[in-house]
Amino acid sequence: MDSVTTPGGRSRREATRRKLYEAAVTLMAEQGFSATTVDEIAERAGVAKGTVYYNFASKSVLFEELLRHGVGLLTASLTRAAEETARQGGGRVAALDAMIRAGLVFIDRYPAFTQLYVAELWRTNRAWQSTLMVVRQEAVAVVEGVLREGVASGEFSEEIDIPLTAAALVGMVLVAALDWKAFQPERSLDDVHAALSRLLQGRVSGDR
Repeated sequence: MDSVTTPGGRSRREATRRKLYEAAVTLMAEQGFSATTVDEIAERAGVAKGTVYYNFASKSVLFEELLRHGVGLLTASLTRAAEETARQGGGRVAALDAMIRAGLVFIDRYPAFTQLYVAELWRTNRAWQSTLMVVRQEAVAVVEGVLREGVASGEFSEEIDIPLTAAALVGMVLVAALDWKAFQPERSLDDVHAALSRLLQGRVSGDR
């Protein structure tokens, strides 16, 4: 049945999936994965329960695809920021700074997903644990690439631990942004970005 799908059919299915993602992530961020039912997801999305199972075999599969979808959006955003900086002739520190801002913009737009994603990073024995690790690495790998280029060009010290530094930068943005949204919402995105930018300049580009 899925072997022949019209462009219109694909777009309708993608729109339905997006509605289910949005409903699921909001509910799960509010009450947790276990407490969220398929009925609630369908009701929040404004679709029949059967529509959920037509698109996803189970609630776990829906959540796994939600992780792929959300982190995929974040990874694409980070990649675009780095590529745009390169097109404009900026260096690797500028690229990292642009990626920090892109991450903050993403989190500002999708706070519920970010909250859910960070919470799941600390859980164990989930069916989707391997998927979570794969999509996390995809996002971190974008930062690793810029760090490697910076080391190769002499912008960064060869002593930098690239995997750990990349993970730390991504983690810094995630945790700082969640703290911002939860405890300092009066701050602007520009304000938060400026603070993280100063931290980046001091830690990655070296004391000057």
